[in-house]
Amino acid sequence: MITPSLEDLLKQVDSQYTLVIATAKRARQINARDGDDNSIRAVSLAMEDILSGRVQIERK
Repeated sequence: MITPSLEDLLKQVDSQYTLVIATAKRARQINARDGDDNSIRAVSLAMEDILSGRVQIERK
């Protein structure tokens, strides 16, 4: 099971594609900051950041 849930995450963005791009960008930032390559952990942290509002998603 994915935590946080996909339904909860989609409430934070306007489309699933935006969610994927935002999650990937945030996960790359986390990997660069931590210096390790634990991508599963980085993706989970990125999704938690998006859900909690710590990451602002801006469409151009």
